[in-house]
Amino acid sequence: MSAPHIPILRQGKVYKSLDVQTVNQLGTDDPAAEISFACSDMIKYDLHKMGDARDALKKFSCAELVEITKRAGEIFLNDDLPIGTDGEMQSPDDYVLSLAATSGLPHSLIRMNMTRLGGLFGQIDDIFQGLSRGLDWNVLDKGYGEQGGAPVSFSATTNELAVILPSNSPAVNALWIPAIAMKVPVLLKPGREEPWTPWRIIQAFIKAGCPPEAFSLYPTQHDGSGAIIRRAGRVMLFGDDSTVKQYENDDRIEVHGTGYSKFVIGEDEIENWEQYIDSMVESVSANSGRSCICTSTIVVPKYGDEIARAVAKRVAEIKPLAQNDPEARLSGFANPKFAEWINEAVESGLESDGARDVTADFREGERFMERDGMNYLQPTIIRVDSFDEDLALREYLFPFASVVECPQAEVLERIGYSLVLTAVTKDVDWINQLFDCPEVERLNIGNVPTNRISWNQPHEGNLFDFLYTRRSFAFAETA
Repeated sequence: MSAPHIPILRQGKVYKSLDVQTVNQLGTDDPAAEISFACSDMIKYDLHKMGDARDALKKFSCAELVEITKRAGEIFLNDDLPIGTDGEMQSPDDYVLSLAATSGLPHSLIRMNMTRLGGLFGQIDDIFQGLSRGLDWNVLDKGYGEQGGAPVSFSATTNELAVILPSNSPAVNALWIPAIAMKVPVLLKPGREEPWTPWRIIQAFIKAGCPPEAFSLYPTQHDGSGAIIRRAGRVMLFGDDSTVKQYENDDRIEVHGTGYSKFVIGEDEIENWEQYIDSMVESVSANSGRSCICTSTIVVPKYGDEIARAVAKRVAEIKPLAQNDPEARLSGFANPKFAEWINEAVESGLESDGARDVTADFREGERFMERDGMNYLQPTIIRVDSFDEDLALREYLFPFASVVECPQAEVLERIGYSLVLTAVTKDVDWINQLFDCPEVERLNIGNVPTNRISWNQPHEGNLFDFLYTRRSFAFAETA
């Protein structure tokens, strides 16, 4: 298939810009796509009209939109869908090839993420109920109703959910998909190397019967992203700590930054540590370590050396392979300079006497490798002597984790923020302390890999609470 042109979508209407940029296939000068870029003035203008997009969704009941979402999931997984502006169609296999060509992700991981997204579409009714705490959908349709025997009313906080998407993983699109069933249009700014997934999801929704007006797609530069962030009613923002820090106190913006997820074994279970190696390996390496829910720190009261070596030996088996190899589990980097920067940061941390790269004893070659025109970072497990080491609480965009020993009584005061924390323990008192810890977003008790999440549970915020606010109301009594 020739390189398609990915246009701007302005409330579902295709717009081809004069500002066209080419994204090449990694490691080549061959174009993978031409992309229309939107200027900030266009975005500002269109944001004023998003009320029309919401009106289009409000013509549907929540139940109807739930069924549309379910159909969209099947279409996303299985159907040929329009791509570009010339009437071309993209098969599921073509989607895999296009995304692999610009992201560095192996085909196997893309298909895994496709399946994951398809599962989310299919669970949308359960997700809706979980996020809204069992709300009767008719309440949103009618504007008011009853929940738990009490009168309730909810109003939307915005005419649109704007999402500044990254390029690291297709799975991040899972976080905005439920907005459609909640009658809130989406305005998406895709990652430069990853317009494929949001475009395909949009086309699947439209084919399933969703009004096209509900979808806007704006590939854009920093000025366009800034306009979205400043002017949209609600914004979902992905980025590193330096990016999201400046917006963490803005109620309009839901930030999704570094996860710093952790796998902890309690004193009561540490003698059984070998039983949990599979979970630790999965937690570190799932999705090539590209998810904020992947473990970046393993905390144990003892046996740190043994655990570090056991995990290192297993993750060292994950090697760079051809993208189309069904066994490929390690992703290359779309930005080769980024891989070099990460490797230099890890090496800098290893200059300390209190940090050792345990995987060096098991892997073939250096951490930083080149293959097929792409840069790779091989999985890395660091044994650190304490939380004072620079690498103890770091997160990088590849399978990376530190292993640190810490007395159980000191764990919560040392680990800091954790998007996901798995605690393997049966100690009731400690479990109660974990539930009381405000710096843990998602808590798993028992042998649950950190990368396994339930979408009907809030994830870095509750989407329903973000998009709706509860109001007080009353009807006058009739005589």
